[in-house]
Amino acid sequence: MSLPPGSNKPAFLQLTQWLRDPLDYMDKASEEFGSLFTTRIFSSEASVMISDPKDMQTLFNHSGITAPGEKNEIARPLLGDNSVMMLSGEKHRQRRKLIMPHFQGEQMVRYTKIIQKITEQIIGQLETQKTFDVRNAMQEITLRVILQAVFGLEEGEKLEKLRQGLVNRIEMTSQGFGSIFIFLPILRQDWGAWSPWGKVMQKQRECDAMIYEEIRKRRANPDPERVDILNLLLATHDEDGQLLTEVELRDELMALLFAGHETTASSLTWALYWLHKFPEYREKLTQELAQLSPSAKPMEMFKLPYLTAVCNETLRIYSPAMLTLMRVLSSPVKMGEYTLDSGTSVIGSIYLTHRREDLYPQAKKFHPERFLERQYSPYEFLPFGGGHRRCIGMSLAQFEMKWVLATILQTVQLKLVSDEPLKHTRRGALLSPDNGFSMEFVGKRSLKNSELCLQD
Repeated sequence: MSLPPGSNKPAFLQLTQWLRDPLDYMDKASEEFGSLFTTRIFSSEASVMISDPKDMQTLFNHSGITAPGEKNEIARPLLGDNSVMMLSGEKHRQRRKLIMPHFQGEQMVRYTKIIQKITEQIIGQLETQKTFDVRNAMQEITLRVILQAVFGLEEGEKLEKLRQGLVNRIEMTSQGFGSIFIFLPILRQDWGAWSPWGKVMQKQRECDAMIYEEIRKRRANPDPERVDILNLLLATHDEDGQLLTEVELRDELMALLFAGHETTASSLTWALYWLHKFPEYREKLTQELAQLSPSAKPMEMFKLPYLTAVCNETLRIYSPAMLTLMRVLSSPVKMGEYTLDSGTSVIGSIYLTHRREDLYPQAKKFHPERFLERQYSPYEFLPFGGGHRRCIGMSLAQFEMKWVLATILQTVQLKLVSDEPLKHTRRGALLSPDNGFSMEFVGKRSLKNSELCLQD
């Protein structure tokens, strides 16, 4: 098999380096081998990592490249076998076609009231705390938003029980020893509640029980007036007129719950850090927000140029998804100087593409203006992946990120507690701000524009 050069270290050592600091691993490999190199971080089987936009375009569009769902093995314990992320071929195409209409930009407008209300509730509690953990606050916002948008659950015992159950389950495989289960399937042995993986599966079963209960209750008592995603999915038919099964619904809901809050919470934390680390950018954004009319429509805020630039630069510099989903070559394909053989596994490094100096001069610097000065292609800027495997919740994530950030900047004044730079850490398969990042509540702002997203 013809493969590009890469580290000659054993697979286990490469995985150890990746687990310790994935960005350092990619930086060093890229410096030594260039934009296309062989890696063994996923298994003893070699795969090729790419970062050149031309190769990304090939990865997403070439007819000789497939994206089999089974290559997403690290997500299987949480998402099951039947979510759109885990399906392959025609099944994936059909499921994506069914679900995608529920996540179009205009469809997301209906969730603006939910996003603003929850953000104001959580931010309103900060006055009594003064200093607060930013990521915890952002995760509380994004999880409550996704629970209400997906399940239609508002304040109450049911929401709190499911929220806590999901947090406990996700944390078990996001940090420390538990995250090793993601990359080493051989360790996933359920030997009862006393075994490490058995504890994870017990938490999973508890969450599943709550989700199945809600699905059955809603299916038995349909309410066409509800606008949450579960209600939409319950009424969704495939091409043969069949409804999604309970298992299919559970897997899709888990994918939305997991992907819909972890990533957005991390991005919001980074955005607040950068905007307060460099006040000149925050001032430009608050001025842009202040110019909006109180009667502005939701899409007017969504399209604000500088708000979009700030969010895009945040997603560029530390994208929560470091990698695209794995693809497999079904025929020989040329990438860079190499013709890769059929059967080769290829994965795109979103992180390395976003750090290319030829695309993003001074790439390590936070500089939102770069997105006002240049239009980037979907192979140069790809925080949500690309091709037919691009994140299905992209519109919701973008809408939520902009709305939460705008609401916070319009309603409260915050400041950094420390001048120390915020560092990155790995949470499971995702990239996140380091734990313990705090900010201080300074005071409230004028609310003269706070009603703008409540206009229909």
